[in-house]
Amino acid sequence: MTFELSREHEEFRRSVREFAEAEIAPHAAQWDRDHHFPVDVVQKMGKLGLFGLTAPEEYGGMGEDGDFTSLCVAIEEIGRVDQSMGITLEAAVGLGINPILTYGTKDQKDTWLPQLVAGERLAGFGLTEPGAGSDAGATKTKAELVGGEWVVNGAKQFITNSGSEITSVVTVTARTGTRASTGATTGEKPEISTIIVPSGTPGFTAEKAYDKLGWHASDTHPLSFEDVRVPEENLLGERGRGYAQFLATLDDGRVAIAALAVGCIQACLDMSLQYAGERQTFGGPIGRKQGLAFQISDLEVMLHASRLLTYRAAAMKDAMDRGTGGSMKEFKQAAAVAKLYTTESAVTATRIATQVFGGYGFMEEYPVARFYRDAKVLEIGEGTSEVQRMLIARGLGLPVE
Repeated sequence: MTFELSREHEEFRRSVREFAEAEIAPHAAQWDRDHHFPVDVVQKMGKLGLFGLTAPEEYGGMGEDGDFTSLCVAIEEIGRVDQSMGITLEAAVGLGINPILTYGTKDQKDTWLPQLVAGERLAGFGLTEPGAGSDAGATKTKAELVGGEWVVNGAKQFITNSGSEITSVVTVTARTGTRASTGATTGEKPEISTIIVPSGTPGFTAEKAYDKLGWHASDTHPLSFEDVRVPEENLLGERGRGYAQFLATLDDGRVAIAALAVGCIQACLDMSLQYAGERQTFGGPIGRKQGLAFQISDLEVMLHASRLLTYRAAAMKDAMDRGTGGSMKEFKQAAAVAKLYTTESAVTATRIATQVFGGYGFMEEYPVARFYRDAKVLEIGEGTSEVQRMLIARGLGLPVE
């Protein structure tokens, strides 16, 4: 059995690659050095339709001409030249647009989606906290319903697209009460809901941007909420279903992160092949040395395996969305497998590529150094490698805590 992308997907890949090589690649190194978030290029990505690949036409999206696989193709190709812009696209759609599209009311969709889908504005997803990352049930941020308004207090951290000059809204998970536990446990558990908080709301502050190891050109901030008041109708989805909502959001996001990792591996292979053919030692190109050739061969293997795992999971997502097959259980397992393998492979790929370049790989003038720094967070964001192994083990029926 073989798996190949459709002709339409491959044509779309070529158009995104042309855009990435013309509009992003020549500037990525400078953006990285300057920690610059290029709003103009983000909005050009919007004009190309990249933020609307999973959205209906009524909100300016691609409708039936787009799907989740198309989004993964776009993320891969953008990430092939710049991981910062790749994660900007991934987070803008997967964490910004899709929760509102999936769980929002008609009024919420009409209010927020047109500008988000057009790429004119961005949205963030406020989940992680100083004491609640993988253990999202330990969320401390609270939202209390008072006089027809949600009053939000708390803090979030590591939130992408949350403080740029074009950020319009952040959806925030918060404790809105408690509920009786079911199953083997007794007592009460926190009720987690999701609240829409517009940028500029009094008391809502995007703190100073992080000084990160990598992804220098992406927008990432800690957030604080001090008596932030928003209307009661800013509840996103059903009250108390925030935990389930973010789990589903992260399932999709894991496949999208896998696509970003595929772009990273492809970049490592491309750079290594070119350098191995150009760099001369002992009277010939270094690519003829068996030890180095074997390492580059390993990149090819990792690339094919990673791409197949990623697009298999994306195809399962599209099949479920179309109602033509697949199950959520199978998709969740496929998403975790793809995320784990591709991200760990990407980290290995950047190490191999840096080794191929030798001393030059340690110099910031060569892109491999940037990819080396960018890759590590792929094993952390959207669920760490340890979380993926836990999910996979559970999917196999193992009683993992």
